[in-house]
Amino acid sequence: MIFNPQTANTLAQLYDQDYYLWLVQTAQLLKNKQLTQLDIDHLFEEIADIGKREKRALISNLEILLMHLLKYQYQPENRSNSWRYTIFEHRDRIEKQFNDSPSLKSYFLENFDAAYTKARQKAAIETGMELELFPNTCPFSPENTLDSEFLP
Repeated sequence: MIFNPQTANTLAQLYDQDYYLWLVQTAQLLKNKQLTQLDIDHLFEEIADIGKREKRALISNLEILLMHLLKYQYQPENRSNSWRYTIFEHRDRIEKQFNDSPSLKSYFLENFDAAYTKARQKAAIETGMELELFPNTCPFSPENTLDSEFLP
């Protein structure tokens, strides 16, 4: 469907009424280089939000990865293929994000310690172990964390 400026709803109004249709029409306008018809305010918000979502996804994957590495190290009796799969899956997700957006590597490093703090808390909750049993600082380097061959 192509945006028709003659319709009752402007593109800005459509954003609140039918988000998917707004996306389709915005993409079509961009493709056709009809830049004057764009809903610039909402388009700016969406582009900024995409960056935020990418960062949140990266940190979420890192927290899950670190949590499972902790569980793997501190509960050797419970090691399972499921844990190894989760470790593999979240490494793979992070690797794909870095391939698509290499600039996220610096964000990863800047937020590694904070992600570990959350992962430590989550590991304690999930395992039922005391938080103090997990080290305050991450026992895995960022390089080890992402190394497909590394298991503690």
